[in-house]
Amino acid sequence: MRSLQLVTDLGVGVGSREWLRGAATCLALCYAAWSFSPGMEPLIGASPAPIAEEHWEELQALTISPLAYGADTGRRMAPTDAVQPLLDAPDRPSVELTAMMGFGDSFTRVLERAGVASAEAGRVAAMVAAVSDPEGIKPGTVMDVRLGSRSSLTAPRPLEALSFRARLDLKLSIRRVDGRLMLTQAPVPVDGTPLRIQGRVGTSLYRAARAAGIPAKAVETYIRAIASQIDIGDLGEDDRFDIVLEHRRAATGESESGSLLYAGLERSGGKSLQLMPWQQDGRVQWFEASGVGKARGVLQRPVPGVVSSDFGLRRHPILGYTRMHKGLDFTAGYGTPILAATDGVVAAAGWAGGYGQQVRLSHAGGVTTSYSHMSRIIAEPGSHVRQGQLIGYVGSSGLSTGPHLHYELHVNGVPVDPASVQFATRAQLSAPELAGFRARLRALLSIQPGATPAGGDGTAHLAF
Repeated sequence: MRSLQLVTDLGVGVGSREWLRGAATCLALCYAAWSFSPGMEPLIGASPAPIAEEHWEELQALTISPLAYGADTGRRMAPTDAVQPLLDAPDRPSVELTAMMGFGDSFTRVLERAGVASAEAGRVAAMVAAVSDPEGIKPGTVMDVRLGSRSSLTAPRPLEALSFRARLDLKLSIRRVDGRLMLTQAPVPVDGTPLRIQGRVGTSLYRAARAAGIPAKAVETYIRAIASQIDIGDLGEDDRFDIVLEHRRAATGESESGSLLYAGLERSGGKSLQLMPWQQDGRVQWFEASGVGKARGVLQRPVPGVVSSDFGLRRHPILGYTRMHKGLDFTAGYGTPILAATDGVVAAAGWAGGYGQQVRLSHAGGVTTSYSHMSRIIAEPGSHVRQGQLIGYVGSSGLSTGPHLHYELHVNGVPVDPASVQFATRAQLSAPELAGFRARLRALLSIQPGATPAGGDGTAHLAF
């Protein structure tokens, strides 16, 4: 005997007896749900009675809400009958507080914010300037300030005591003695042993170095130094970086790191690197342990504009026929500064026919660069220029349809597409310089990572 199926699939057997029974069941359930549903008439609730004004003031003082919404939290309490005005309000004999040097702040302004009178803040700044530069106080420096009692309620409080860290190696204290401010210096012993950090490159050289505690600027300098010798993309995960930083650690525990002193790279496969910065001809450059300095891919764009005409054959916009375009045209506004693409000597500077006002620089290895259609020339013939140094301004002199820079690069007199050139320079230290360079390099490499030197100077050299 078949059982009665009240729930059926209404998509199957449309019109059959079972389908009709299922449809009837569905309609009955829908009717039951509708019949038990509440009505749609609105429910009118009772409105709360309005709060009296004096009660509202007291409520505002007790609630916790943002000041932007009119909160009075922490400001005052609404007066009651128990409040009686004082005939003479007592004044605190002294006020102790802390002030902090902010970014772009000045020493005098910090004191004035703390409540020190402008004239007295100026005298204190002059006292500090006699022993240390007030502008050299680092942002975030905390100053302990104590202000004394004032002669009247309208007069500013006099400065009684001030103490802060002027430098890593110097604490300053100012106290009022017999009505006069006296400055006391407290030198702090500082160990200047450089900090050496080694670690595995892993999947990212930058992240690995930052995780080892190396400051971001030092990591960027290290990567630029390494990139001048090898392609950063060729580094392996098992390669190890070796970095030496300027480091100063005070006896009280504070420390600060400075510039990069050594950039080393030990490669699992390939040539390892030992680089150190050295000043030659007034310029700091990275040299290998052999005393040879090399820089790769250092051509700089002479102007920030976009390239409007590439290297190659083109129809000349003025002459009207197709000829070789020997350089790149950069779109730039009239008067835009033009910078030297790399170090060189000014071979010529002046009028050059259809090129208009032109500067031509001579570089090592038979390379020359030229900068044409200038409005004004700054470089002088025979002078040495550095990469990024101003040599002139964009103009439209010569055969030109508008302000732009025509930039050419020649190798042994043959024009080359500047966009396809990887420029390299080499420098060699002389014998006296090389001796001092290697002595400095040996001293840096003698720093042992992973342990504090004998004698316990407190400097932690890390190894990862």
